[in-house]
Amino acid sequence: MNGRYGLVAELGAALAAADLGRAEVAVCPPFPYLQALGAELKDSGIGLGAQTLCDHEDGAFTGEVSAEMLVDMGCRYVIVGHSERREHFGEDDDLVASKFLRAQKAGLIPILCVGETLRQREAGDTEHVVVRQLMAVVEAAGSVAFDRAVLAYEPVWAIGTGLTASPEQAQAVHADLRAALAARDPDVAAGLRLLYGGSVKADNAAPLFAQPDIDGGLIGGASLNEKEFIAICRAAG
Repeated sequence: MNGRYGLVAELGAALAAADLGRAEVAVCPPFPYLQALGAELKDSGIGLGAQTLCDHEDGAFTGEVSAEMLVDMGCRYVIVGHSERREHFGEDDDLVASKFLRAQKAGLIPILCVGETLRQREAGDTEHVVVRQLMAVVEAAGSVAFDRAVLAYEPVWAIGTGLTASPEQAQAVHADLRAALAARDPDVAAGLRLLYGGSVKADNAAPLFAQPDIDGGLIGGASLNEKEFIAICRAAG
């Protein structure tokens, strides 16, 4: 929940004009700016996404935004289960799975977020937590659903704190996630796009993206700075 119209328009224009290399890029602004940013990015090849959605199709859910509305606004992606939605808005694994299903039913590509808190990491529960969050969706949607989805590992302790997992720490969790899915469907797991989302910046992007199971990044605060974000995109490309 950052930025105003001027910043969003400025970022959109800069991204549309930039050489981002071979990276596949999508941006997910706050709801009020979807249309404006979509217009800025038209014909740029950059995808448009939203930060969340409602798990209901339509009806008496004042203040909510449906998957069908997002498609109507030109969205291709939607973030599902971000740690801040889980922590601040009480979204549990069942609700996240429901939102994932709703997104795919409408034709959106869900970006499913999983991650552990600092307490869980220190207790040695990282793998258990992230695999549980992933499997809640696999059980609801089936492993084949991840042919049309993106998975993002975002260690909660590294979001907005300036901390980041080392490339080796991040790789270890990504490998665990890919292995968990491979146990159900090796082909889907091999093709899954796995993103790292924990305080990625221009100066740490390249070593993170060089890891074998890290296919890109879910960028937070650094995406509000056009030079920083463009540099990260180029590192991914």
